[in-house]
Amino acid sequence: MEKIKKGDEVVVIAGRDKGRRGVVLTVLVKEKKLLVEGINTVKKHVKPNPNTGERGGITIKTQPIDRSNVMLWDQASDKGRRVWIKTLENGKKVRCFKSTNEMIDV
Repeated sequence: MEKIKKGDEVVVIAGRDKGRRGVVLTVLVKEKKLLVEGINTVKKHVKPNPNTGERGGITIKTQPIDRSNVMLWDQASDKGRRVWIKTLENGKKVRCFKSTNEMIDV
């Protein structure tokens, strides 16, 4: 079970986008990276391609960010929180915030 999943709101804790929040679009498990909406964006210069009808210009592209540089956002406390995985009595695994033991997945 992963600590951060697609659709979670995260806050960046290191790097050029430190302090910014976004929603996880994709989790790249093998690379241990995340694609977060509006975070780690770069400008890419694209040549026009008449065969595909693609126009040229400058496009903004989202690059993956390492998952160690983000924390899960806690709406209740308005802070980024660490997450741990707790196993319940019935064997089900749930994610919990480390500081408050509050369950994220119910």
